[in-house]
Amino acid sequence: IMLSMRWMIPRVVVAAPLGAVACPAAPDHTARLAQISDDLGASRTQQASRPLTQELWERWLDAPDPIAQEILNEGMAKRESFDFLGARDALDALVEYCPQYAEGYNQRAFASYLRRDYAAALADLDKTLEIMPNHIAAMSGRGLTLLGMGPTEEGHEALRTSLRLTPSLAEPAITDHPIGPALHS
Repeated sequence: IMLSMRWMIPRVVVAAPLGAVACPAAPDHTARLAQISDDLGASRTQQASRPLTQELWERWLDAPDPIAQEILNEGMAKRESFDFLGARDALDALVEYCPQYAEGYNQRAFASYLRRDYAAALADLDKTLEIMPNHIAAMSGRGLTLLGMGPTEEGHEALRTSLRLTPSLAEPAITDHPIGPALHS
């Protein structure tokens, strides 16, 4: 019986002793990510920024190798099906396997945020930003996480920074939110 690649990859990671399989460096999208960020900064509407945002996510979600990609996809699928603990487990395996892959931490932070485990989310968002300082989604996620912990100036400032980098976030979805006016002060 031939197993599909989808089911073989996680078993390889689980079966191999730690350190036996090394994660390669993540693809270097630095130049393109900088260009997209600049273009987003000039974009004033969600419609104009949508293709840029989509490309950002494609670049961020481009895992270092097929093993990492499969683990990432599994974690995200579990999160999307509201299995936040299962998502955490998968993403724990990803950050253990690829500790320098920023998106592993960012996705794990999102799973923690959805569980309202703000302390765990914040630690992962800080790690994401340590690896990739201009990760706009991690910046805004950090602001929302801090606000989830309680309204703070630090949370508002994190969201204001995101708005400066991506002005199209200031459209009604955010400005009509109860925290919206505070972001523009």
